[in-house]
Amino acid sequence: MKNPILAMSLGCPAGVGPVVAVRAAARAHEHRCVLVGDPAVVAKAIAASDLDVGFSTVASREEVEALPTGTLAVYAKSAELGARLVPGKPDAPAGSAQLSWIDQALELVTRGFADALVTGPVSKHAIATSGARGSATFLGHTEHLAHKLRSKEVVMAFWSPELTTALVTTHLPLAAVPKAIRPRDVAMATYWLARLLAALGSRSPRVAVASLNPHAGEGGLLGNEETKKIAPGIELARERLRDERRSARIEGPVGAETAFRRAIQREGARYDGVVAMYHDQATIPMKLLAFGDAVNVTLGLPIIRTSVDHGTGYDIAWKKSADAAGMIEAASLAARLVKSGYLNRRARSSLGVVPSFGSSFSPARADARK
Repeated sequence: MKNPILAMSLGCPAGVGPVVAVRAAARAHEHRCVLVGDPAVVAKAIAASDLDVGFSTVASREEVEALPTGTLAVYAKSAELGARLVPGKPDAPAGSAQLSWIDQALELVTRGFADALVTGPVSKHAIATSGARGSATFLGHTEHLAHKLRSKEVVMAFWSPELTTALVTTHLPLAAVPKAIRPRDVAMATYWLARLLAALGSRSPRVAVASLNPHAGEGGLLGNEETKKIAPGIELARERLRDERRSARIEGPVGAETAFRRAIQREGARYDGVVAMYHDQATIPMKLLAFGDAVNVTLGLPIIRTSVDHGTGYDIAWKKSADAAGMIEAASLAARLVKSGYLNRRARSSLGVVPSFGSSFSPARADARK
């Protein structure tokens, strides 16, 4: 196939997003990036990055493909910020702009203008308080994209060369995690992690499903979530993978410390990926290994979406110290997934219509696994 075209939203204009985005786009060789944002912000980001590149506004895929090497493509419906940008200090217009850029970039993918979505880091608070339409309920890219695409299954995952992990629960108080873990959600995270690993080259992915409690609950002495919720979820995942004739080896519940150790050991790693039960169980090992370079991947959407694993970096915004490595990796992984056929044509053409555990199993069987 031709080199993929990626729609890349700039993120918060008051943060590091625009600078790391233009640097990543300028470094692209086996794919093309369409920057989605205010052309005035792109021009400032190029200047702040000391890049010797120009940019052209585009309105079609053909225009992107026709651009000469060394020219950045920018898609924008309007110039929303102009000279009002204040580095490190997002205001309401900045919040409104970054939400608009996400939606514009998403539209490019759903219309077939671009093959995948890559998003820059945003400020949830700036968006939610901006007063823009739909902003008050914004909790993050994952939830927003799931709503826009009407996706029944959404899984947060992180990828790096050293470790790949998916989360059963995401941004919850720790006290709320045990109740939030359900067999269906364990199954969903496990299934989609296996799909991701297969797309990245594992012919029969080896997945460890981590326990919630120490030592996998010690046979019930330290908790029963492993037997009542996690183990049934593993069986659901195995069943779905078998039904779709996908090869994967799922083990668990495995004590979390053992699961991650065996996934990252240098020689003879036993697991290709780990399913974590809660946010920090996944992100602590990931950020110890690959902070700034890891890629946030949203699984279960009918499109490919990747992002950086870091925030807006207001303290270093618009300074030469902003590191674009994470954005470069996010774009590279998105292009790799496009080429791998991770999402089949039917899933992409029927946006939001993704097979789900809610519809794949009868109510009686589902109730038995709650």
